[in-house]
Amino acid sequence: MQFKSFDTNIEVIGQTVFAIVDGLGHFKSFSKKYLLSVGIGIEKDGQLELDPNAWYSQDAWLVAFEKISKDIGNSVLFNIGSSIPKNAIFPPFVKDIESAIMSIDIAYHMNHRKDGKILFDEKTGKMTEGIGHYGFEKIKDKNIIISECNNPYPCAFDEGIIKTMARKFELRASVVHDNSKPCRKNGSDSCTYIITW
Repeated sequence: MQFKSFDTNIEVIGQTVFAIVDGLGHFKSFSKKYLLSVGIGIEKDGQLELDPNAWYSQDAWLVAFEKISKDIGNSVLFNIGSSIPKNAIFPPFVKDIESAIMSIDIAYHMNHRKDGKILFDEKTGKMTEGIGHYGFEKIKDKNIIISECNNPYPCAFDEGIIKTMARKFELRASVVHDNSKPCRKNGSDSCTYIITW
């Protein structure tokens, strides 16, 4: 279900939180309102200040997403998701559309921590559970990837991330929400996206 964390001890790194500011585009001035209202960042000289190296409550960040969704709409959530690839930490192995989509789950875990421990250890390659996943299933002999996203983030946000990562390597890549599958907007635990190129 979107906007509801899996665990209250999850935090997200500040540089990723900045995607809300970046993704609001013409509404950037509203980022201060949404983030400060949930206790993220501080106001300094009338401006929102976020520490890119600080860790912020995922619960609070999800409340900000929910408020943005209600006040401005899903298209802005899509834009925020589209801003994630330039704001979040991603693994260095990304070289094509397949590795780009596969890397989303690793990046997701690299940018979150639980009880002070980052959920992906780059040295060992070990991923710690607790926040869900961005799935990856390549259809054999076809330019199709299925990504089942089981996480607390909004549906439109995830679509923005996936489409941006796919189009980094395949400009004509298409990302479609699979309406035959469950959807977090309807209270389900996941959404599924079909990536073709």
